[in-house]
Amino acid sequence: MSGEALEGFMTEPANGLGINLKQVCNGDLISREAGSAGGSMVNVMCLVQQ
Repeated sequence: MSGEALEGFMTEPANGLGINLKQVCNGDLISREAGSAGGSMVNVMCLVQQ
């Protein structure tokens, strides 16, 4: 999987939830935001894999 594809898996679900991810460090995210973004990423990856 290319770096661009992985970047899309991270940014698209996060943007859909209203979470703005930065390129370098996202240490300012609260746990709820990070968990929501991560869960959405997994859901999208599972759909693509199937």
